[in-house]
Amino acid sequence: MSEPNWLSAQERQAWLALLSTMTLLPGALDGPLQQEAGLSLFDYNVLAMLSEATDRTLPMSELAARTSASLSRLSHVVKKLEGRNYVTRCTHARDARVTTATVTEPGMDLVTGLAPAHVHNVRTLVFDQLDDDDAADLARIGRKLVRGLDPQHWILREPAP
Repeated sequence: MSEPNWLSAQERQAWLALLSTMTLLPGALDGPLQQEAGLSLFDYNVLAMLSEATDRTLPMSELAARTSASLSRLSHVVKKLEGRNYVTRCTHARDARVTTATVTEPGMDLVTGLAPAHVHNVRTLVFDQLDDDDAADLARIGRKLVRGLDPQHWILREPAP
């Protein structure tokens, strides 16, 4: 058996920084949303992706792609959000095989009301720690990592900064 290709000291530091960020950041962003509205970061992201879509509606498959979720996880969360009258689901008018999700007026009001504090938290926790070059590097590196994980990921269809 061949010797493992161990991480260099620099790679180890980069990996540990990335791993720590992936572990700490979701909780730091989730807490205020839970406290303010009883939403998880994932719930908020579902509402935000719908709020940005044309007619505030997306096919469930596209919403799953935009939230990096499995259809089963997304379906469970959308069902919960439907129960709170934040989202509705229906069959697509032109293709009965497609189910769409739409953010309701109360859901839109909620995400619009939460957005300023959420963006403030993102800015405080992430972008206030970076200069413009760091932010550009983060976008570039993030896109490279996403491309390696999912070459068809929706974020790669967005124009690069």
